[in-house]
Amino acid sequence: MLRVRPLHFTSRPDSWDTLLTALGMVITENDAGWRVFDAGSGRLALHTVPAGAAEDGTTALAVEVGDLAEFARRTNLAAGEDGAAPAELVTADHGEACRITAPDGFTFLADKASHFAQCADADPALAVAGVWFTEDPAAAARTLQHIGARPRPVPDQDDTADFSTKNGGVLLVRPASGPARSGLGFEYDGALEPLRERLASAGQQVSLTEEAFGRTLHVANPDAGGPGPGHVPATLWIAGRHG
Repeated sequence: MLRVRPLHFTSRPDSWDTLLTALGMVITENDAGWRVFDAGSGRLALHTVPAGAAEDGTTALAVEVGDLAEFARRTNLAAGEDGAAPAELVTADHGEACRITAPDGFTFLADKASHFAQCADADPALAVAGVWFTEDPAAAARTLQHIGARPRPVPDQDDTADFSTKNGGVLLVRPASGPARSGLGFEYDGALEPLRERLASAGQQVSLTEEAFGRTLHVANPDAGGPGPGHVPATLWIAGRHG
């Protein structure tokens, strides 16, 4: 199995709870400092950190798998054709995991899923999107194929790559200068106006934009304007997707 489950660090978990609930996500894990929300496709984990912590407002790309050892074996087998072995079993702060290291130096973790079924009460049109910004999008795309992500057509976009995953969520590769880093977004497979109204009714600041590649909702980021890093984006995006 392979499911997208980014890890977001925040000193404002309750504000995120309000936003994610309005988006149609459902909380499925709630331990001290750790919450996991299911979308119709993919999950998002929240980890509470002190206000002003270096990671406050940042997101780490992460995925869930069924068996760590088998995931590592298959990934390294697939990458062997490139002469690479990106997967390594490690002991992280939270327990056993598999670390993937890409040619651009970017790393992310695969964790064993604590529960496998997606919550049926979550909005089925909403998908969690983990984003990989890199100066080497071609190598990043190959790495995601090695872990079992499935390429998705991106019309007229030679320098980007989109992937679906077997058990939910999408992975996006986007070109960017500087060190490779993670981002967070969402996709919505349906009309955006009702979602905009639902978010606004929940007290969220939200706007709808028409862009060359489609329609996108922008909702105020709960971490923006706080004591965290200055690069925290002001808004989160929910891209409309049909078909």
